[in-house]
Amino acid sequence: MTIRIVRLGSPRVPHEGVRIGTVRRPPRGVPKARFAADDWYDVWYPNLSPSPELMKLALSTHAQPDSAQSRKDWALFTRLFRKEMAEADTARTLDVLAALSQGADFSIGCYCEGEARCHRSVLRALLAERGAALFALR
Repeated sequence: MTIRIVRLGSPRVPHEGVRIGTVRRPPRGVPKARFAADDWYDVWYPNLSPSPELMKLALSTHAQPDSAQSRKDWALFTRLFRKEMAEADTARTLDVLAALSQGADFSIGCYCEGEARCHRSVLRALLAERGAALFALR
């Protein structure tokens, strides 16, 4: 049993389980009835997405990811997002997901193309720190 960290909208894989969208907003131009059928997500859970201010900071690092400023901004984003995820309600959610991963398959995800500069990389680390069973990256 594991948690998969996925890009929302990508094709599902066998045994992926319920897909949880950890994004601030639903996909644009997609009718709500198509979210699951089109491989976006089964459940929308914006509680595990960055605040709008932090989302802007994270997106700003995508333009020139190898620049010194971009690396500095990403480090700041990571620190501030971890702080948001340490708040009591959110921390308990992460604890529950880590515990559920011991007996069920499910996935969490975001729209970003690459995980390296996406909040889901931070969620992966936070879940690992809580002992979650995570599907290994390849």
